[in-house]
Amino acid sequence: MPSNTTLSLVLPMPPGVNNQYVTVDNRRVLSKPARAFRKDVAVLVERLRAKGQIGPATEKALQGSLLGIYCTFYFTSPMRRDLDGGLKITLDALGDTLGFDDRRVVDLHLTKQIDPLHPRLEVEIETITDWTFDQTFVYLGSPGSDDNDAGNPGSEAVE
Repeated sequence: MPSNTTLSLVLPMPPGVNNQYVTVDNRRVLSKPARAFRKDVAVLVERLRAKGQIGPATEKALQGSLLGIYCTFYFTSPMRRDLDGGLKITLDALGDTLGFDDRRVVDLHLTKQIDPLHPRLEVEIETITDWTFDQTFVYLGSPGSDDNDAGNPGSEAVE
């Protein structure tokens, strides 16, 4: 069995979900703080690439594997923000920058900690080589089709 690849990153705190989008000309677009966060993630990853701390083999492994993502949010206070409010933008920023599809995430852990002096997000991304899906269910849709669970014809249990 191949070994798992792990990448650990320390990111700035992402904006909360309520601060990620604004309406411009009747369209929802990323807010300035959301765009800044995505850019910060891209700059950080590029810096790690330049230092040789993220190599092509690591990126290739992340792009071709099922993934586990483990996030520890260090907030300034315990009750100001929801734990999951910065999750989507973090997954999108990391996926875009590292070239993986966040639909490949099969294991996700979120933890809330408090560090008023140094708010941050610590992320560990791990390839998962021994994952198996429940064999009771068989997806009968066409490859590449929308994979929504709710109301998706063809996702019934096979007996």
